[in-house]
Amino acid sequence: MTTEPSAYHQRVAEEKRAAILQAASRLFLDSGYDRTSLAKIADEAGVSKATLFKQFPTKAALFDAIVTASWRSSNEDEDAPAPGDPRAGLTSIGQNYVALLTRPDMTDLFRIVIAELPRFPELAELQFNRGKMPYFDSVRRYLEAERDAGTVVLDDPELAATQFLGMISNYAFWPRMLLPHWAPDDAALRHVVDEAVEMMTARYAKP
Repeated sequence: MTTEPSAYHQRVAEEKRAAILQAASRLFLDSGYDRTSLAKIADEAGVSKATLFKQFPTKAALFDAIVTASWRSSNEDEDAPAPGDPRAGLTSIGQNYVALLTRPDMTDLFRIVIAELPRFPELAELQFNRGKMPYFDSVRRYLEAERDAGTVVLDDPELAATQFLGMISNYAFWPRMLLPHWAPDDAALRHVVDEAVEMMTARYAKP
């Protein structure tokens, strides 16, 4: 007799986990992190308290899961672009970054962190260390690979990654924090990525 969970039970477990994360994000945003109990999240998600506690024994563990899920790229199973063509590689990274930043859960996550920063600075640290930094490091490593391949000339891959991601996020994401109706269309977002790539290649591509 096998003890492995069936495909059906795995699917049910994944659906319950997704419902918990969605409910927690909503409640943290609407009521605040401190005023939201795990019991209330379970009720909102339509799961038992035992089910929620089994997966997330604390609110910190639940918030950790929200951060991880929010920063999970839709292309996470794909390898990073191979070095050799910085224009193509940066375009791929830039488009993926736009897709990540324009998801509703990403905006909600930042709003939760900013609202709770005075009382729960550990949430911001978690967001930075578990979400933003791993993604940033992946871009920095790609630029280092291009440098090692001889296709770009740069002394500071960390600064270059900051410049590239900043050019995109300053248009695609940050205005959303203050302007709820900020919603550039796909063509505008593609143009921002293309221009960021042009800037990077003009500055760093090997002549």
